Amino acid sequence: MRHDSIPLMLFAAGFGTRMKHLTAHQPKPMIPVAGRALIDHALALAHDAQADPIVANLHYLPDMLERHLAGTGVRTIREEPEILETGGGLRNALPHLGSNPVLTLNSDAVWSGSNPLKLLVEAWNPSIMDALLICVPLQRVHGREGKADFDIDPAGRLHRGGDTVYGGAQILKTDLLKTVSDQAFSLNVVWNMMADEQRLFGLEYPGHWCDVGHPGGIAEAEAMLDRHDV
Repeated sequence: MRHDSIPLMLFAAGFGTRMKHLTAHQPKPMIPVAGRALIDHALALAHDAQADPIVANLHYLPDMLERHLAGTGVRTIREEPEILETGGGLRNALPHLGSNPVLTLNSDAVWSGSNPLKLLVEAWNPSIMDALLICVPLQRVHGREGKADFDIDPAGRLHRGGDTVYGGAQILKTDLLKTVSDQAFSLNVVWNMMADEQRLFGLEYPGHWCDVGHPGGIAEAEAMLDRHDV
């Protein structure tokens, strides 16, 4: 399925506590990897996929990110006074995103290979899917702390456990967000609803991916790009 443009939510509100001293005076999306800020790696993917509009949620040290994003065309939303997590943050941004479905992208990972957002748009089938998540096989995951997230069954549906890691890129319908009573909540809440209806799907990423949520991930991401980037 192809669209001229699909709105994209860029998650950039987190505290980056796993980064320790590196986020004492800057938000995690501003940490440089291979010569440019993490958020610029994410924006390059969004622009290449012709996502429009692009909305970023901000909470921790938002002034710095607002200055950095000025002139990029990205719309920024401050989550105040409390951070809303991924589900609440996406729901809060819906008036700015407009149409349904939307793409979402985390700003604390680096990709080497095909643009994951383009892959999602090409594989999206709304007749059977409520969400399609990019998942990376463990053998192509770098910088990961913790277990895998999902198993992709032969029909493409996702189940908890398994040997693939959610890469932080997805396309999803937003209708279920309004059914959640909590103001702040994780997207896991709506994923679980979708999975119960057999409408949560995964797409295996063919390239390499690095989690840059902790200090060691910076060097691992740079080494991954040196080895695998084309």
